[in-house]
Amino acid sequence: MADFETRLTALAHGGGCGCKLSPAVLREILAGMPTMQAFPDLLVGIETGDDAAVYRINDQQAIVATTDFFTPIVDDPFDFGRIAAANALSDVYAMGGRPLLALAILGMPLGKIAPESVRTILAGGAAVCAEAGIPVAGGHSIDSPEPIYGLAVIGLVNPKRVLRNTGAQSGDVLILSKALGVGVISAALKSGKLDAEAERALYATLVDSTTRLNAVGHALAAVEPVHAMTDVTGFGLLGHGLEMCRGSRLRARIRFDALPLLDGVAELARVPYRTGAANRNWASYGEEVTLAPDLEHWKRDLLCDPQTSGGLLVAVAADGAAKVLERLRAAGFDRSAVIGEMRDGSPAIEII
Repeated sequence: MADFETRLTALAHGGGCGCKLSPAVLREILAGMPTMQAFPDLLVGIETGDDAAVYRINDQQAIVATTDFFTPIVDDPFDFGRIAAANALSDVYAMGGRPLLALAILGMPLGKIAPESVRTILAGGAAVCAEAGIPVAGGHSIDSPEPIYGLAVIGLVNPKRVLRNTGAQSGDVLILSKALGVGVISAALKSGKLDAEAERALYATLVDSTTRLNAVGHALAAVEPVHAMTDVTGFGLLGHGLEMCRGSRLRARIRFDALPLLDGVAELARVPYRTGAANRNWASYGEEVTLAPDLEHWKRDLLCDPQTSGGLLVAVAADGAAKVLERLRAAGFDRSAVIGEMRDGSPAIEII
């Protein structure tokens, strides 16, 4: 029998949403793309960096379409599949939609990963899709130098209740549904410097966060005071927050001390454990961010930390914040918190 490599993360140059192109590179690539004005039923395209495309079918229905895939963030094949699937489904939920079906996207280095491991990756993805109530109805696979897995997801949304990253209003409060620090934990786990007990605890924290479905996004679309929503993934809180600021033509003020952090992350960040993507993210958009003069460097890095299958960032009128928090916590997002607000001004973020 062939001697297969079983440590998935050793076969990839990066992991999870940390392997995304940097925000600056992506903007440069997309700058020359044609506009979507010739397609009036395309309600959401590429113009504002939103989470998914939305195409209107009729007055009550629109298609939500997205694709998301990445290299392994963990070595366990089943957990890798679960995390990648939850991350892909999140794009539909972030638009206020409900997924209908998924197609698998699979690239594996033949001869380095056992077929049993590949089947286990697919089983992990299918398990999360079953939790979401949808089938994996097909897909496509290739032989690739690095292991890659994800989904293309099709969903439905009411065109009148599409939640974009462009609709925030001045005075809205910002709510974050999941705690931050996935990239920091991933870097710490890969370091090989943790004792076994700490490693087990951090791994459980990472998997619990990254496999938690953002299905509550569909319910939040029915909350009238919710004006905008996006999910926080590879560009970090600052990157995806800036997309909301640019799209809404507003500036955000965020209180660092209000941010929910995954257990142990503050201590790990002080070591410091960080991903290369956090540095790339800051280099891409740091000039649009004003930091408190006494903000410690590790805190800045956490603001840029790539979140694989991260939480929802919700802009809601102040009088609707309690209702949003109630729905989030009822859905199991017990770390959800108000982290700041949107204000008039040129697009930027201020950290206080």
